Formats: sequence, structure tokens, C-alpha cells
Amino acid sequence: MKTPVSTNAPPEVGAALQRLRLARGLTLEDLSRIAGVSKSMLSQIEREKANPTIAITWRLANALGVQIGELLSSVEKDIETIRVLDAHETPTLPGNHAGYVLRILGPMELAGKYEWYELTLAAGGELVSQPHDPGATEHLTLLHGAVEVEVGAQKKKVKLGATARYPADQPHAIRNVGKSEAKALLVVIHR
Repeated sequence: MKTPVSTNAPPEVGAALQRLRLARGLTLEDLSRIAGVSKSMLSQIEREKANPTIAITWRLANALGVQIGELLSSVEKDIETIRVLDAHETPTLPGNHAGYVLRILGPMELAGKYEWYELTLAAGGELVSQPHDPGATEHLTLLHGAVEVEVGAQKKKVKLGATARYPADQPHAIRNVGKSEAKALLVVIHR
């Protein structure tokens, strides 16, 4: 006769969190930056020294690109052949103060090598960046609206459907110069 399993204990999120983080090639520091959860809290969760709140669990699931239930389940699931992320599962970096929203389309395990985003700029919005690592480049394809790219002292308008390719290892900016929202795909390649 099997001993009944107690359902009063909270789920052990730590093992699932560590498994998913390592499978994506992320360090605690990487996940901390992406999810907005302190590195020490992540370490405590992984060592089962702390149980995350629902809000933290939700942020971690979004950062890892998984359903929240995957973090709450201690059973390792079979790897899916096709993984589809719903729109609400796609991690987002809101820059509302500057009038932009970046949706992270690329998988987290490629962060720091190849990154791709959907960039939405409100009218007058801008994404201003400090230099990335040496040799980094950006590739911006305009889907709708009107944008201007600035690298150093040079500025260029990007036409609808066109792609701007430029060095990202110096200060650069993408600005919406139109009267309505602009949307673009942005690919960052690190060397």
C-alpha cells in the first residue's frame, strides 16, 4: 500500500527553475537581469530556501518563456518538438518613459550572441542605447511608421520595408519621427 503524498507542502520550484535556467544557458545574473528578480533571491529559490510569490513566479516564467505551471511542477516533462509562445508569454522590456516597448522574440539562451526583438515606438518615442560590446551590429527592419536611426553624428531615415544595418558598438538611437506608432524588427548580433 502506497503512503499518501502530502499536498499541504508548497511546490518545490527550485529544481524546475534551475533545470530551465541551465537548459537555456543562463547564469543567475542573466536571469536576474531579465526577470527583475535579485540574484540572491534566485539562489535562495533554487536551493529551496525560499518560496517565490506568485508575482515572482510569473516574472520568472515569462523570462524563461514557459507556462507558470512548468515552474510549479517538479516532474520533468518531455521536451516539446514545437513550442509556441502566446503573446502574453513573450518577455517584454517596457521603456514607457521613453515611448518604446521591446518584445523579446529570440530565445533567452542566445542572449548575448544573437537577439531579436519587436520594437514598438510611440509617436515621438525613442530607444537610445549606449555602445554594446566591440563589433556588435544591429539590423532594423521597419514594418510600419517612420523612424530615423542615429549612430554617432550620422542620421538616416528608414523607409517602410527597408532594413538599416549599423554598428552598435558606439552610442546609437532609433527615433519615431512620424505622427503615429512605428513598429520594427530589431536584430542585435554580438561578436
